[in-house]
Amino acid sequence: MLRQPSHDAGTSSRQLPVILAPHADELLSSWISRHASFYAIPPLGMLRHCLPEVSSLRSADRNVTATQVTRLAGIFSTEPATLRRMTFSNVAPASRRLIAARPLQSCSACHPSDHEPGPTLRSQLLGWRITCPLCGGLLRHSGRHDRPSPFGRYHGTALIGERLLDDEAERGVRTWTSPTEIARLLLMRRVPRPIPRGYEPWRFRVLGAIIPDLDDVVATERRSLPTPANPILPLHLRSALLAGVAIVERAGPEMLQMLRGQMMGQNKARFSSAIDEITTHTCRSVAPSQLQLI
Repeated sequence: MLRQPSHDAGTSSRQLPVILAPHADELLSSWISRHASFYAIPPLGMLRHCLPEVSSLRSADRNVTATQVTRLAGIFSTEPATLRRMTFSNVAPASRRLIAARPLQSCSACHPSDHEPGPTLRSQLLGWRITCPLCGGLLRHSGRHDRPSPFGRYHGTALIGERLLDDEAERGVRTWTSPTEIARLLLMRRVPRPIPRGYEPWRFRVLGAIIPDLDDVVATERRSLPTPANPILPLHLRSALLAGVAIVERAGPEMLQMLRGQMMGQNKARFSSAIDEITTHTCRSVAPSQLQLI
């Protein structure tokens, strides 16, 4: 039996007698769950042994505090910095919408399929990635139906978008505005001109004004894309959004102003308000216009 943690101020639980080495990029909840399996107790029981005040493994991944990291580091006999990298606690607030609740993807090289359930990696939940942060290989869908991306010709540009979103999320680095905010704006609905016969509003997003292939793909798949509130695209469609982010970032605020013309009604008002705020906070002067990219 594991000794219950002390609740005295400044006192932490003793170190576990056996510590399992974490895998590269392993998620904290996965590491805790592996220890729970080793000690033959429920994962939540292991978490509560360490952090009685934390209600769920998901909360530990996302919201662990510096004090809790220090306590866990003592129990698991590891460096606080190592443990912190296993969580999403340092991810920029704007980027947290792009973290999934469950694994979406995996890397065939770094997370091979076998009969034993492997560790859950942080990168499996990152909705802005199309490549593995460990080896650089393409990620694949975690389910049985893995589809090739119909946006292969945008791959190079998509990698730039992935880097922009990763820099903001993991390192707090951005250029003239938030790449995550660009991604959200590109997922707003637009009205194509001229309006096509049989117009269906769900088919058309601002992103389609930059990546024209998108409209046909959405129509063919009969799939409504996610909303700006939850901007995680299926893996085979994600390259389009990443490429769109890279194109807008390179073109600058002028492209956002031009895209305003793709909107109508309340959507246009919300889009305008967002880009006006972005323009107000833009500190750099924009290079010559690249509006011909639309």
